[in-house]
Amino acid sequence: MSTKALHRFPPPVRVLLERRLPERATPAGYGALIAAYGLAVPPPRTLHATGERHRIVEADGWRILTPRHTPKSTLAGHLTFALKHEGLDLAVLKRLFLALGDQPIADLVRATPTGAYARRIWFLFEWLTGRRLDLPDATGGRYVPVVDPRLQYAPAGDGVPRQRVHDNLPGTPAFCPLVFRTTELERQIASGLSRRAHAVVADVPRDVLARAAAFLLLHDSRSSYAIEGEHPPHTRVERWGRAIGEAGRHELDTDELLRLQALVIGDARFVTLGFRREGGFVGEHDRRTRMPLPEHVSARPEDVPGLVQGVIACERGRARALDPVVAAAAIAFGFVYIHPFEDGNGRIHRYLIHHVLARHGFTPPGIVFPVSAAILEQIDGYRAALDSYAERLLPIVEWRPTPAFNVEVVNDTGDFYRFFDATPHAEFLYACVRQTIEEDLPAETAFLRNYDAFRTAVDELVDMPERTMELLYRFLRQHHGRLSRRARTKEFAALGDDEVARIEAIYAGAFGHGRA
Repeated sequence: MSTKALHRFPPPVRVLLERRLPERATPAGYGALIAAYGLAVPPPRTLHATGERHRIVEADGWRILTPRHTPKSTLAGHLTFALKHEGLDLAVLKRLFLALGDQPIADLVRATPTGAYARRIWFLFEWLTGRRLDLPDATGGRYVPVVDPRLQYAPAGDGVPRQRVHDNLPGTPAFCPLVFRTTELERQIASGLSRRAHAVVADVPRDVLARAAAFLLLHDSRSSYAIEGEHPPHTRVERWGRAIGEAGRHELDTDELLRLQALVIGDARFVTLGFRREGGFVGEHDRRTRMPLPEHVSARPEDVPGLVQGVIACERGRARALDPVVAAAAIAFGFVYIHPFEDGNGRIHRYLIHHVLARHGFTPPGIVFPVSAAILEQIDGYRAALDSYAERLLPIVEWRPTPAFNVEVVNDTGDFYRFFDATPHAEFLYACVRQTIEEDLPAETAFLRNYDAFRTAVDELVDMPERTMELLYRFLRQHHGRLSRRARTKEFAALGDDEVARIEAIYAGAFGHGRA
């Protein structure tokens, strides 16, 4: 590495990569490497620096450590700092390795051939680039994990004798999102939500559970369309609901994704099924010029097949050793960022959440958590999770408008869909899953039990068909437990005053006054 390269790391600054620091400090780790080598990459959510004071500052997307944490102003110094304090950012590392070439990394390893960080960097270089460095296999140093499990979630991994490391990356070089350990995720994982869901289900009579499952399935299907701003015919909602109900029964592969797209779209006369052959974006068009106004630009069409295969390999591979909700977030949100289809991406993305949870055994058999309904109720949080990466990715994507008012990406962006930080997505998804288990599932089973009690008591008083019973219930619910004057003079004119009073009392006993 040249002397010039040793001296281009940034000095103390107040602004780096268009982000203002809370105080003047010296960039370190990934931020310093991005600036020094001019890497066009989405920056990490949190950048690091070292300050002049002996206390840690965390604010505005920065973590400023103390002077004793200051790394040497060298490639090895900043790479070691990044792996030690910032975990793995595979997109930054790959673009850095491609910019450097083989020699600087080989020199770094030769300087400390038994060093744990040098051997991890060596492995990551060969794993990410597919190039073998001109180095003999390591002969010393204890085996160390490639992903630091204290910082990011990772499976057990396999030993790699060449670098004497444990390859515990949860994906492949084709697709490998990572999730950081956070206080919130640790709390959610420790709470045992899956066990609680199974306990709730075990306490519900089989017939009630079957009806609750049918309702939750339809509720999730309808909500998934509503998130996209669509209100399709009931037949399409039911068809997609049946597909969701089968989530996890089939292995994920290309044919399965294509089958799901056909089910989602239904009428394909105006949609080209299969992987996109053109660019894609999420956003609007300028009303006057029709110019694209993207909020997110999808992966290039030529990258889509490989990226989708990466998603499939990740889901069927080591991701199954991760926490189920963490794995579901990485797989499902990775898919929606790629946006492989012309239409149907959002609904299949949410289907993949169900698929992963079912494959992990997280979901009780026969039950679908209405995750889409929870997402719809927390739509701002959903958009914030999507934007947590899309907003950092968009400035890196170079595109030009096409004659059809689409976008054509003109730079190589594939790595940015393979590797991203899925931590905000996992935290959001856990909040949704918690809502379905602690609120939606118990509420629906409680309602069915109360409705059965209401129906049985009314049947003992008045003999009426099921359809009339349902109509009676709806009228009572609409008027807070009272039968309206209109209903008493029309649909239920045959009921006497005493019968109406007793039915209203039965409703109050089953549901409480004004609640159902």
